[in-house]
Amino acid sequence: MAATRQSPERSSMIAGGGAEDAARFREGSPGGDDFAPSPLGTREHWDAVYERGLNNFQDYGDRGEIWFGEESMNRLIRWLQKHKIPLDASVLDIGTGNGVFLVELAKLGFSNITGIDYSPPAIQLSGSIIEKEGLSNIKLKVEDFLNLSTELSGFHICIDRGTFDAVSLNPDNAIEKRKQYVKSLSRVLKVKGFFLITSCNWTKEELLNEFSEGFELFEELPTPKFSFGGRSGSSVTALVFQKT
Repeated sequence: MAATRQSPERSSMIAGGGAEDAARFREGSPGGDDFAPSPLGTREHWDAVYERGLNNFQDYGDRGEIWFGEESMNRLIRWLQKHKIPLDASVLDIGTGNGVFLVELAKLGFSNITGIDYSPPAIQLSGSIIEKEGLSNIKLKVEDFLNLSTELSGFHICIDRGTFDAVSLNPDNAIEKRKQYVKSLSRVLKVKGFFLITSCNWTKEELLNEFSEGFELFEELPTPKFSFGGRSGSSVTALVFQKT
């Protein structure tokens, strides 16, 4: 790979913590084929992360980081409310991690929400947090989005906050895995359904290219901007696609 897109700052963002604060300038590199492979793209890494998270929750009640910060959750919630998404709409959180976003949706009254993660410790952690919150209307499942079971389909809303980023860093043929991700998304999302993606690794133009088949851009969500050396940029991209 000619260029290295993976920086220590970006690694910390994907690992879940302070993505909104760790600003970087985004210079488009269409196609995104120059990501450096990273342990952040492996299941072993995330199993270890969420095993530690589960222990911390059991010992101290610490729910862990909110990927991309609390504002990233609020941004998605505002969009759902702005577009009057019905509370009984089926919602899939792809790579749910600690499940904190599911908790917020349930508290708002959403009643048909599902979280999946390929890491069993992540599902254990999210289940423990949901149980402590006294919520019973959230479905959780250990599921590899790149190798789906036949049970997942027909969702009105799919949400990704960093999972596509992690897939892009997989050391084992990340390009093909990205293609499989798009195929899986097409399979689980209803026609005219919405896909909300938040990324710290991909620009708007790159995501438009990655999801060009079967999806169209519905809306770009505002994210914090910054300036450096007379140039402006954003540390995070947040887009809404609609399945065609």
